[in-house]
Amino acid sequence: MDNNVLWVLIAIQIFMGAFDTVVHHEGSERLAWRPSQKTELRLHGVRNFFYSVIFLCFAWSEPHGLFAVVLAAILIAEVLITLWDFVEEDLTRRLPCTERINHTLLALNYGAILALLVPFLWEWAFLPTKIVPTSYGWWSAMATLAAMGVGLFSVRDLMAASRSDRLDRGDPAKLVEGLPPRQHVLVTGGTGFVGKRLVEALVAAGHFVTVLTRDPRKAEDLAHPVRMITDLEQVHNADRVDVIVNLAGDPIANWLWTATKRARIISSRVEMTKALERLVKRLDDQPKCLINGSAIGWYGFQGDAILSEEATSAPAFVHDVCDSWEKAALDVEKEGVRVVRLRTGLVLGVEGGMLARLLTPTEFGGGVIMGSGEQWMSWIEQDDLIRVIAHAIADETLRGAVNATAPEPVRNRDFTRALARALHRPVSFSAPAWVLEKLLGEMGRETMLGGQRVVPTKLLRTGFPFRHPEIEPMLHRITGAKVVPSLSNETWARSATPL
Repeated sequence: MDNNVLWVLIAIQIFMGAFDTVVHHEGSERLAWRPSQKTELRLHGVRNFFYSVIFLCFAWSEPHGLFAVVLAAILIAEVLITLWDFVEEDLTRRLPCTERINHTLLALNYGAILALLVPFLWEWAFLPTKIVPTSYGWWSAMATLAAMGVGLFSVRDLMAASRSDRLDRGDPAKLVEGLPPRQHVLVTGGTGFVGKRLVEALVAAGHFVTVLTRDPRKAEDLAHPVRMITDLEQVHNADRVDVIVNLAGDPIANWLWTATKRARIISSRVEMTKALERLVKRLDDQPKCLINGSAIGWYGFQGDAILSEEATSAPAFVHDVCDSWEKAALDVEKEGVRVVRLRTGLVLGVEGGMLARLLTPTEFGGGVIMGSGEQWMSWIEQDDLIRVIAHAIADETLRGAVNATAPEPVRNRDFTRALARALHRPVSFSAPAWVLEKLLGEMGRETMLGGQRVVPTKLLRTGFPFRHPEIEPMLHRITGAKVVPSLSNETWARSATPL
């Protein structure tokens, strides 16, 4: 098989396959953490195993006789699996345009490879049955590395498929079961990580949901039926709006904090909240409450100090963001609407947010402690946050700042180790603080190296029961680990007893 054109096509196939896996399957689509993609993961696992065999065979041998026939059968099986995979993808998810283009190029390139391979396989099939060792220099080395890579992903995808059923979180309607029936809820930021799950829960429970979004294409993935609008002017004065949940805002940690990015982070939140104030003023019947987003960044960074809703703040950019957002919400309160300012901690779930970015590196043995690991992480599981939002809507005694965090904050090193244990992997690295500051500047210093030790005093006083008060059992459960550690008696008491 000493044909440089054929080897170039194989190299192109390897590169495009790696791009598809890393950018789409592991990046934008995150297939390993989507229960709906169990069959697709199994197909990928089997196909990657075949690819591993094919690459190793091409790298170091010429299969003659019966072995050539077996190799031809594997190549044909790969085509059939790929066709099955195309059908499965169309039935279960909406593919990004880049993935469709990449799949088309992969299919065309694979066809060219098969066309060049057929003469070799035909000749080898009529030779005496044996495997003839051979080598093609750098081409063999490349194919060997590719075989190792696809073999690793084959094992990973098959294991991910086997845990898919354990990722099922049950009926989303139960997350908002405390709400009065048939509420009309306006959600801004409804296509984000938290908003999407909130909309799913509200729709499943039979409530009427209006989602404000700048990009209607993102709303295609929402649970339906929902009413989609792109501007608050599309809400008529006579429309009924019982509750507004305001989660909209430019992402904080997706880019360096340039002057332009800082301004956009603050203005996107303030301007949306002011627009909601104008909406409240013109509606014939005012909403009963506004659940307004904020974050524990309001407190700044105060070391080991325990921070309840009564705590003061310390200077930080994240404080400036939250403070501006909360002050805008106070103007809505002046109109007679009950306003709850949710100071949310790190929201943890396998479908998005910070945890989603850590799962794949940790699963491949790349768990990283940030800096010293001493910084506090005040967190809340995604579904618990949806339950907090429903609780804040239903409990009319709740108003003002409310800490939406689990009762047991943890240090970064303990979180990293707990995640690694949930995935049965080691913690391999520690990222020095100076490296993070050098690469990410103030954003790295505040979002990765800073932290707050926040407690949900108001929620506990109103009797809110956290389903996930402790980090280790929570991580085991949401990542589909087979064995989930039990909660300590002390933790159960703290999560269920008002302070």
